Amino acid sequence: MAYHGDSIYKLLLPFLLVFAYAIPTQGQGTKVGFYSSSCSRVESIVRSAVESHFKSDPSVAPALLRMHFHDCFVQGCDASVLINGPSAERNALPNLSLRGFEVIDDAKAHLEAACPGVVSCADILALAARDSVDLTKGLSWSVPLGRRDGLVSAASDASNLPGFTDSVDVQKQKFIEKGLNTHDLVTLVGGHTIGTTECQFFRYRLYNFTTAGNGADPTISSSFVSQLQTLCPFDGDGTRRVALDTGSQNTFDVSYFTNLRNGQGILESDQRLFTDDSTRTYVKNYAGILRGVLGLRFGVEFGRSMVKMSNIGVKTGTEGEIRKVCSSFN
Repeated sequence: MAYHGDSIYKLLLPFLLVFAYAIPTQGQGTKVGFYSSSCSRVESIVRSAVESHFKSDPSVAPALLRMHFHDCFVQGCDASVLINGPSAERNALPNLSLRGFEVIDDAKAHLEAACPGVVSCADILALAARDSVDLTKGLSWSVPLGRRDGLVSAASDASNLPGFTDSVDVQKQKFIEKGLNTHDLVTLVGGHTIGTTECQFFRYRLYNFTTAGNGADPTISSSFVSQLQTLCPFDGDGTRRVALDTGSQNTFDVSYFTNLRNGQGILESDQRLFTDDSTRTYVKNYAGILRGVLGLRFGVEFGRSMVKMSNIGVKTGTEGEIRKVCSSFN
């Protein structure tokens, strides 16, 4: 019996929803409901802060998701990226374009009023990342909590963050070092389905990349090259922002993977996920023809990988501290 895409989606939806909420609820010393007795309103308070800022500036959602990613890949998920200082992690070159700090500060201020000295900035950041996905129509997930804030924040430690020119082998190695596999890599980079990047981070792919033809990166669709060249002229403003997911930058969906399949990846490191044999299958699986079903599947897998990532190097128990202000140590 043959089914159309919508019919299959409706048929599988109940089973996929059960799968969606089977995401692990605890990690390395963290657990869902950690603040149930000490600060029961933690999730609603953080959600309110994120939602308030999102309503006035939707671009804060991908910014918060990116901030959590950058935090976890340096010193573990301990809010070290939030510390403000000339030699702090926040001021490392890869982090200079991070934004959304005011959202975390806002949530922290409300939590300190409701539950003084209880909720860590690291947990606020993990919740804010989840809420950002949910607010952009992605699938939500339960966030294990109980992280404590780190006592170290050094710009020099941020030198090995994944970069936009990294080969797939380099990307895989950086993820492996954090306990994440190739599937996690493709899934988490899929967070680029929301947000933008600056021309300066991919314009080199459009001009003089090769000596043949128009000199553009041959992995970019020829019809797409001209669109990007219009958006990012050779001598134009390098800080001009372009959507990472063309046509769907404000919705958390699978069109990002469809774009990679069609040669419309913006960052070189992203497009390589389709040109490399070891990652192409994952991209193709997410970019299949059954968009509804695959969108839900991606949402489930993204939540799983985010739970794994958010438990990288966490401080729990008596480690670290609970900061009073997220931008400075106690």
